Amino acid sequence: MNLRDNQEIDRTPLRLAVAQPLCVPLDVAANARAHAAAVRAARTRVVLFPELSLTGYELDAPVVPVDDPRLAPLVEACAETGTLALAGAPVAGDHIATLAVTGAGVSVAYRKMFLGDAEARRFRPGDAPAVLDVDGWRVGLAVCKDTGVAAHAAQTAALGMDVYAAAVLESALDAAVPDQRARRIALAHRVWVAVASFAGSTGGGYTEAAGRSAIWTPQGEVCARAGTEPGVTRTATVTR
Repeated sequence: MNLRDNQEIDRTPLRLAVAQPLCVPLDVAANARAHAAAVRAARTRVVLFPELSLTGYELDAPVVPVDDPRLAPLVEACAETGTLALAGAPVAGDHIATLAVTGAGVSVAYRKMFLGDAEARRFRPGDAPAVLDVDGWRVGLAVCKDTGVAAHAAQTAALGMDVYAAAVLESALDAAVPDQRARRIALAHRVWVAVASFAGSTGGGYTEAAGRSAIWTPQGEVCARAGTEPGVTRTATVTR
């Protein structure tokens, strides 16, 4: 038995949630409170939120600084529960980002690498994939269009990953797209895939977002699934 085998045996299963909170356009304070409520409801080690979840898909939204006092309720909820929250926001440098929120504060964990056409008029692409270590589990990060680029998952997997965590926004008419991409990634890289999908309505013409956040096993099977309504959280236990 080698060192890696011992690490696999000793590693505690990872409790993971995907959340699709009701989002108020451009109201970071209200959205942070909704995120905090989802964190408390989930009681998991990691909670994943959709793309631009703290502002809504408002491409003219001001950047959200990591020391923004409006994020305090979410930081407090993470401190109470021991949670890592992965929330979406525009950040300095004009990036669409995933913020890592813990009881210790907020940091930029990942910047979206592959932008849609409308996004590219305001934002700049990130330049590197990212993986977070959470209690020995390797969580790769993605935002929406990233999931449709095979090279993104491959580059993220090359860093070593157990979970591919994607924050997305899709219209209800294209609800099958995140499912198809998630299953393909799970099977190609034999990893868990978590997709937090925006529910309700938001900017950019998304009057009816898909919702249906879900978690897939490495065998490409759905083990947790939300419906189309906002305000829902679903959880799963990630194991080897």
